[in-house]
Amino acid sequence: MNGNLVREDKYENYLLVEGSDDKHVFYHLLGYYQILKQFEIKNENFAIKDHEGVDNLLNLKKLRTYLKVGEPRRRFGIVIDADIDLLARWQRLRIILEDSGYRTVPINPVSEGTIVAEEGLPIVGVWLMPNNKLPGMLEDFVSFLVPQADLLWPLAEGILPKVIETDRRFPLMQTIKAHIHTWLAWQEEPGKPMGQAITARYLDANAPHAQELMDWIRKLFDLGSA
Repeated sequence: MNGNLVREDKYENYLLVEGSDDKHVFYHLLGYYQILKQFEIKNENFAIKDHEGVDNLLNLKKLRTYLKVGEPRRRFGIVIDADIDLLARWQRLRIILEDSGYRTVPINPVSEGTIVAEEGLPIVGVWLMPNNKLPGMLEDFVSFLVPQADLLWPLAEGILPKVIETDRRFPLMQTIKAHIHTWLAWQEEPGKPMGQAITARYLDANAPHAQELMDWIRKLFDLGSA
């Protein structure tokens, strides 16, 4: 976007994600839903920030660069894997937000995606992958975008127990990663990354879980309805 068009009252918008896979999945989803163009139309800055790992994303010192008091014209979202314990991950985030001055952070994550707006503070949103309700990670969310009638998805799932029994080389908690990437290896262009698989229409960007996530994005960044 052209820096010469920046206004003094212009919102700074950021989406903070764990890694490059998250960044590219969001880039392709936001492109599909024309959300990136909406930021251009509003003449507002927007950036997806890859933090190269959960520990960097949950680093209080780094997060506070976004949570500064006196910068209410900033909006940002935090997208992070729930992993095996959704509530523990939420409580860690909740403490960080409360330590930064937020007083209305809910005790539990909101199922439609949490958004906290307080006077004098940036508006902050949190999305726990895959859907704010289940333990899991980005790949669990992506699995929700596999077309329901797809014949290869159950075949990929059926192969995994044999692989695990024969010579498992990945942590069990990352089985969903093995599943999704096995399935992607069988597409018309084998091995496309998850983000590109959205644009290639191997994954269904109109799936309900994708629509729910994009609804949260629109509300967080005040982009109106679809």
